[in-house]
Amino acid sequence: MNVSIFGLGYVGCVSAACLARAGHKVLGVDMNREKVALVASGRSPIVEPGLSECLGEVVQSGQLKATADPVEAVCLTDISLVCVGTPSLDSGALDLSQVSRVCEQVGNGMRKKAARHNVVLRSTMLPGSTRELMIPILEAASGGKAGRDFGVCYNPEFLREGTALKDFSEPPRTVIGQWDAESGELVVDLYAQVKAPMVRTDLATAEMLKYADNAFHGLKVTFANEIGNLCKAFGIDGYQVMKLFVLDKKLNLSPAYLQPGFAFGGSCLPKDLRALTHRAAEKDVEVPLLQAIMASNERQKRIGLDVVRRTGARRIGVLGLSFKHDTDDLRESPSVELVETLLGKGYAVRVYDPSVSVAALVGKNRAYIERELPHLSVLLCKTLDEVLDHAEALVVTTRNAEFVHVAEQLRPGQKLIDFVRISDSMESLDGRYEGICW
Repeated sequence: MNVSIFGLGYVGCVSAACLARAGHKVLGVDMNREKVALVASGRSPIVEPGLSECLGEVVQSGQLKATADPVEAVCLTDISLVCVGTPSLDSGALDLSQVSRVCEQVGNGMRKKAARHNVVLRSTMLPGSTRELMIPILEAASGGKAGRDFGVCYNPEFLREGTALKDFSEPPRTVIGQWDAESGELVVDLYAQVKAPMVRTDLATAEMLKYADNAFHGLKVTFANEIGNLCKAFGIDGYQVMKLFVLDKKLNLSPAYLQPGFAFGGSCLPKDLRALTHRAAEKDVEVPLLQAIMASNERQKRIGLDVVRRTGARRIGVLGLSFKHDTDDLRESPSVELVETLLGKGYAVRVYDPSVSVAALVGKNRAYIERELPHLSVLLCKTLDEVLDHAEALVVTTRNAEFVHVAEQLRPGQKLIDFVRISDSMESLDGRYEGICW
């Protein structure tokens, strides 16, 4: 494939070298003539293990060339990768001026060629940037229509400095956010030699993924540091604690708990977080991340309540009362708090949870519900049908197997609020379905 790569910085140089090594004819483009001269001579403008050697090989073989003429680059290639920087402004906002300028240049180039061209944005941009900002620039400059006259994709990069060449060839996944299927197919072909699962999705999802990745990476560093600071205050080797922590691949380093939804609860997480942050205060150790967890969890409870209130329904059915499915543990369950709040605001509430029976509750579990929701026996229904007969809107709060097909049992006009992503297919509800985080 004939590929032009706009921006010969970190991502651009690595992408150019690796794609050329894979057999594509690559033309690097940059307005900085010093960078162009370096790449054209097979030298790297950045320090990255193995990159200089790779650039030297592909330039010598004729697979990679460089130019400062953007229009020529578009006219000579089938696909353009935009890899310029998106630095922060003083306000913290993203500076998209370089991407905008390149899109205008690419659009000008497309105006001068008859064949369909494909634009692949790799620069890190916030969700909506490609659709709302860059596509209009491309259309205005080219005189064409995205999806008809030219293709557009967003293809986030997952390169780490120091291991970038390996990361390019063996990424965790290759993600293609496509505006149109034809351009998506072209990007699939572009990465045919890359050893990774290929995922095709929409533009905004692909844009957001990079931010989810980096936010989580920052979260992990900060979490480890705060635990380490606490350990030192307790006279413990924090490095050893985290070394044991990462051995747990079932919960700690896994997809567990990483599904958006309702707040957490139960007898462990809230209690232990409060105890840890309280002890940190006693030791004069600042742990802003750990302290923010409980505050954010309380915020998620309010978000759930707001979703229910926006339905306008006054008769509410709550499916699931325990803090998780297949248990009757009601201690600090966010569902209990939801029911209590709705009752306090005058809603008529009925609850169904096949795992919960007031008569079977014992010990601290019983004491908790008698204190927080003393009239539970009046609210509990014995069957799902009883709740369906009562409610104008149903709220699914646990992933109980009996709730999976609840959408098929809704009465005319009933609304379904989903806190756990009980199903991925709710198109049949035609506006009567809403997820808490989707």
